[in-house]
Amino acid sequence: MKSKRAHILLPYDLVKEIDSIVGPRGRSAFLVETAREAVRRRKLLRFLESDTPAWKDAAHPELVPGAARWVHELRQESESKRTSKRRRSKK
Repeated sequence: MKSKRAHILLPYDLVKEIDSIVGPRGRSAFLVETAREAVRRRKLLRFLESDTPAWKDAAHPELVPGAARWVHELRQESESKRTSKRRRSKK
C-alpha cells in the first residue's frame, strides 16, 4: 500500500507512553492502527446518528415472504443436510 509521509507533532509524554508500549520502532504502525480505529469508530457513529437506513429490502429478496419463513426454511435445509450426513456415515 502506498504511504504518504505526514509531519505531526505529539506531546513528549505521549511519545514516551507509545514507546513504552510498542518501542520506538513501532510508533508508525501503532499510530496507523490507532488512526484507522478512530476513523472507523467516527464513521460508524456518523452512520448511526444519520437517518440512512442500514437495511434495504431490495437487497434481500429472500425475505419478501417474511423473515420467520426464511429462518424456518434455513433450519429445514440445515436439518436435511445433517440427516443426510448421518445416513452416509452409518453406511
